[in-house]
Amino acid sequence: MAAQLTSRNSSTKSRNNSCKSAAYEQSYSSSSPEEDPIVKMLRLQMTHTEDEEEEEVTTTPPGAVIPVHDAPIVSSYNDRIRPLLDAVDRLRNLKIMQEGIQLPTIVVVGDQSSGKSSVLESLAGISLPRGQGICTRVPLIMRLQSHQNPEPELFLEYNGKTVPTDEEQISHAICIATEEVAGAGKGISNAPLTLIVKKNGVPDLTMVDLPGITRVPVHGQPDNIYEQISEIIMEFITPEESIILNVLSAGVDFTTCESIRMSQRVDKTGERTLAVVTKADKNPEGLLEKVTADDVNIGLGYVCVRNRIGDESYGEARDEETRLFESHPLLSRISKSMVGIPVLAHKLVQIQANIIVKCLPDIVRKINDKLSSNVEDLNKLPRNMTSIAEAMTTVMSILGSSKESLRKILLRGEFDEYPDSMEMHGTTRFAEMLDRYSKELKSKSDEDYSEGGFLLEEMKILEETKAIGLPNFLPRAAFLTLLQGKVKAISVAPLEFVDEMWKYVDNVFVSVLMRHSENYPQLLSSTRRVAQNLVEKKKKLSIDWVNDLVEMEKLTDYTCNPEYVSLWNKLMAQQNQLMEVLNDLRNPTLIKMEEFGDVEVVHLRGHVGEVKEAYDMKMRMRAYWNIVLRRWVDSMAFHLVFSVEKLVNKEMEVEIINELMGPGHNGLERMLEESPSVAEKRIRLKNSIKLLKESKDVVGNIIDRVVG
Repeated sequence: MAAQLTSRNSSTKSRNNSCKSAAYEQSYSSSSPEEDPIVKMLRLQMTHTEDEEEEEVTTTPPGAVIPVHDAPIVSSYNDRIRPLLDAVDRLRNLKIMQEGIQLPTIVVVGDQSSGKSSVLESLAGISLPRGQGICTRVPLIMRLQSHQNPEPELFLEYNGKTVPTDEEQISHAICIATEEVAGAGKGISNAPLTLIVKKNGVPDLTMVDLPGITRVPVHGQPDNIYEQISEIIMEFITPEESIILNVLSAGVDFTTCESIRMSQRVDKTGERTLAVVTKADKNPEGLLEKVTADDVNIGLGYVCVRNRIGDESYGEARDEETRLFESHPLLSRISKSMVGIPVLAHKLVQIQANIIVKCLPDIVRKINDKLSSNVEDLNKLPRNMTSIAEAMTTVMSILGSSKESLRKILLRGEFDEYPDSMEMHGTTRFAEMLDRYSKELKSKSDEDYSEGGFLLEEMKILEETKAIGLPNFLPRAAFLTLLQGKVKAISVAPLEFVDEMWKYVDNVFVSVLMRHSENYPQLLSSTRRVAQNLVEKKKKLSIDWVNDLVEMEKLTDYTCNPEYVSLWNKLMAQQNQLMEVLNDLRNPTLIKMEEFGDVEVVHLRGHVGEVKEAYDMKMRMRAYWNIVLRRWVDSMAFHLVFSVEKLVNKEMEVEIINELMGPGHNGLERMLEESPSVAEKRIRLKNSIKLLKESKDVVGNIIDRVVG
């Protein structure tokens, strides 16, 4: 009797350990001061259920075998977790993951021939496709549901249809469905296939079985079969919400398994990885050491199982499994909390329930956030217009908002709409362009005496403009000739400025109009055309204005600016210094002159009689030319601001309305036809909002049920 009691207590302790491994408790069952109230409530429900299980386990007769369909996990746990699992399955059927919202999922991975199918068959009590090569060519979502009806119900869902089947035909039905989804060859697909198994005694689980990992393509498989399989596996196991069920064969070195390497890439600590070791009966040597040493960081622990052999029924297989782990000299040393399909089912259901509880509040938040975002995006779309009046109102609204943006950018210097886009800070860019223009004018005007000589050009012009008249009288023709030459030398600069200015205005003008018209593709082409044509027209007017300005400067010399006389007098005061140098051969010939810097005058000693008149004309030109340069810069600034102001406040609106409403134009009628891109976006947002609202109802109902 005492021996029986000891055995009974040992069995109870092992089963309790299977429910509460240290890593599992730390990752999924711990409570914190800031724990979400819904999480806490659900966690307490799970804990209460575990306590009930412990009581049931203690009443199990010593040495009794507990088949999976009679395990306490089915009679107690399923009633509690079924609503949670139904909610997650409903969200998965709604394709909520297409909205970027991840769901808690048990993902089954393993190297090819590791025994994945045997494990899943034992949990579901059904036969899956077997054979050489890859049997699972698409993600197979297995939804196991325990129900009281003794007759099993099996369904396949794929490509939008539901196909009923039975236990005898299920393997064949999966093969047919796989061929329809992935093709008749050996290729794979990431489009999932869902298998629903409603059967008395199965644990309430939803798992995703993925293709087995193979490196060498055989039997007509694609050359990149490994890359294809790896991509699918990584897609499913990367999300933090995924629990990885890693199926390992007892006869291999766990550290070399490709499935282990993949899971370690996304779960380095192993806190969301559970390992099931198959074929324990065929490779018992050293198995205890392998699962207790845990060289590959399996945080949720190991479960060792025996594969069903030949024609064994599932009940017979479980009986044999129980006897194996109780009587085998090596395998019996492994803790009973780590062996058998019932223990595996218990762990999976428990882990699944807790990860759902953990993720549920975050799923609710993400659904609400996505729903709000989509509703906001839908409201931003232009409403469908049904009349010319509505279209005209929309056009005027676009013009009004575009004009205000352009006023800010190009006239007022307000950049709140484009705080980080420096190219759209118009008034600043205008100031920079004018500054460069001013410097370029001055640079082109600076005289270089390296090839010629000081006053030589002036003396040459005076010589060529001689006429009968009073001596020592400066001929106006000579001054105009000199002026025209200087104007011609810099006449390209204002034209280059005009080109740069209107090129910039064109970019800003078109960008702003396109932004305000982006929801109306019918307007984009005509609006862009009007904007570019209008800017081109303004540019031509500016070029004509510059040409007139150049011609006016060539035609006559005039200024009322008193600075002209002031500077001329200051420059003429240096004439005596120049003449002293020229008349006294002992003086150095390099002299410093205001406005000209260091000037070499040795070449003038042979032309002393002509120097005074030439010097007078040069100083007059210098005083006048400074005024001409400033006048060109000031005039260009006024012209720029005036032209842009007129473009924005008057011409833009007139030109666009004429384009849309003028003879032969049907711009307003085109606005009544919603563009394909906007229509497609509207449909997509409406479908997404519908899906998210349904999803919100699903999680809302389950939370209401928990609270109730």
